[in-house]
Amino acid sequence: MIKLITASERHQANVGDWLSSHYLFSFADYYDPANVQYGPLRVFNDDHMQAKSELPAHPHAEMEVLTIVLDGEIMHKDSLGNEEKLQSGQVQRITAGTGITHSLVNEGDQTAHFYQLWFLPNKKGLAPSYELMKIDFMDNKDQLTPLVTGQKVLEDVVFMNSNSTVYFGNVSQGKDIDFKTFKIRKTLLYVTEGSLLVNNIELDKNDQIRLEDFDIISIHGAANASFILIDVPALEVNY
Repeated sequence: MIKLITASERHQANVGDWLSSHYLFSFADYYDPANVQYGPLRVFNDDHMQAKSELPAHPHAEMEVLTIVLDGEIMHKDSLGNEEKLQSGQVQRITAGTGITHSLVNEGDQTAHFYQLWFLPNKKGLAPSYELMKIDFMDNKDQLTPLVTGQKVLEDVVFMNSNSTVYFGNVSQGKDIDFKTFKIRKTLLYVTEGSLLVNNIELDKNDQIRLEDFDIISIHGAANASFILIDVPALEVNY
């Protein structure tokens, strides 16, 4: 099964002047019973946070919360005592577990662009925890760079409590990347820049494609392009 969702079909959030956000799944004021989650992937928000703005402290529980910073920087503070600046090329994971609060502030003079992804964890009741890592994924050419995984132990990869892996991909025009998967898993691909052919289907910037029941996902650079690829189990996690 293949489902193409174009950029114009994403939900444009009505948050305020401080944040421009598009929701790929049901979130906040947007609800679609046919688009609640994808395996354990529950949230994928494409966020642009304006300079000198703040998301005040707010709670999370029973969720793996990932932040992937593409441009600019944001200051993170949480109830565990962590206080760190997230910059372009960094990846953060919060295991909300039994409960955590955190805030985000853009103290800089430019808009911060980041993705926030939420995954339902493998089990409930985990102790809250936090990890931030600098990963050189922005400039890696013609490859997939793993950012976060709970499937296997890899060096220089953020850990999460989900049987899933998040990759960042760069592909040059005319080049190909094959992603090997299994028919018991699902793949979501979201284009950050440029254009791709994914299993011979054309995707442009901010388009997404969801694929099930494949052994190989074929990615061809129709132009120089970057993208997020998320590999998840087909079985949904529900609490």
